[in-house]
Amino acid sequence: MTVKYGKFEMPQKIVLVSETASPTFGRFVAEPFEKGFGHTVGNSLRRMLLSSMEAPAIISVRIEGVPHEFMAVDGIVEDMTNIVLNLKGALLRKLPTQDDPYSRDTRIHTAKIDITQDMIDKQKGQYNVTLGDIIKEGNFDVVNPDLHLFYVTRPMKKQIDLRIAFGRGYVPSERHVVRDKTSDEILIDAIYSPVRLVNYYVENTRVGQDTDFDRLIIEVSTDGRLSPTEAISFAAQIGQKHFEVFNKIKSIPLSFDEGSGDSQSDDDELMEKLALRIDEIELSVRSTNCLSGANIDTIAELVSIPERKMLEFRNFGKKSLNEIKAKLHEMNLSLGMDLARFGITSENVKEKIGKYQEARKGRKDQQKKQNENADPDAEIADEDEDDEDFE
Repeated sequence: MTVKYGKFEMPQKIVLVSETASPTFGRFVAEPFEKGFGHTVGNSLRRMLLSSMEAPAIISVRIEGVPHEFMAVDGIVEDMTNIVLNLKGALLRKLPTQDDPYSRDTRIHTAKIDITQDMIDKQKGQYNVTLGDIIKEGNFDVVNPDLHLFYVTRPMKKQIDLRIAFGRGYVPSERHVVRDKTSDEILIDAIYSPVRLVNYYVENTRVGQDTDFDRLIIEVSTDGRLSPTEAISFAAQIGQKHFEVFNKIKSIPLSFDEGSGDSQSDDDELMEKLALRIDEIELSVRSTNCLSGANIDTIAELVSIPERKMLEFRNFGKKSLNEIKAKLHEMNLSLGMDLARFGITSENVKEKIGKYQEARKGRKDQQKKQNENADPDAEIADEDEDDEDFE
């Protein structure tokens, strides 16, 4: 036996807002959700993004001739404490794969620096040793190769060993488990999490004539070791993995309606969008005024215009055009749409949409009248109850 549940409004895709996207920032929009599910999904994703993303980090350093971190090094401006603090800012990227069973193992990267007097003279007496000088090649990509580590003031040759591991969150040095640690190896606090900031917002969105559904907006900032898209994808898979255990107690399976009996067809739903007035969608005042000045009152009139013609309107610029294109994209619409199957052209669009709006209003009035006729005494009964309460 399968229990049948009603339809849940769910997003069919997630959109990355390209205007604000960068290698370290992404703004994602998903809609529509049933009321309340925007917060449910948004808060869950936020917690997983902040706590469960993995990345490599340096957990120890060993510099030849330096026995411990509480000392100065001859020929180096910074003492070891400052060098350790600088190494905490190292950002390394590597995605372990299932094909390589050893890709998650802790690795030791060995580098040898050879600083000559000529190199020091070229930098006016202080040669800047950066992360890129230490990790030039190997299993890891360096996100910030220009990270300053220390200044060298005299010629020297030294070997530097960095121990690199994978993990989650923030792990202080005393919690590292290093089996083959040497006496002169200095442990470092590890900042594994590549996600720096996550914000989510829930707004109202429209489905047909209802405006109380949820639009979920998630903003993800990373440090470059993961892209925002990778972070969202990994968080979703982690959440799915954790829900699998609860599915094992399934005693009666559920099926869900994909639509109710009185739901509109795809064409009807599209016509509902096309019949919306410009002031019913969330555009800036400038864009709204520009469209009003061009005598564009409905979405149908807007989408029937080619993109190149939009820029011919007075006071209409690229910024307004990009805003309108983004809003139409959220509604699964675009400029220059072919509406021939509805009998709509750029010449008769106002007339056709006007007739559709009148017919829709007539259906609503008729439905309202039928509801009133179905229970003619309801209003009288309500008035009697009010009188009794008043007495």
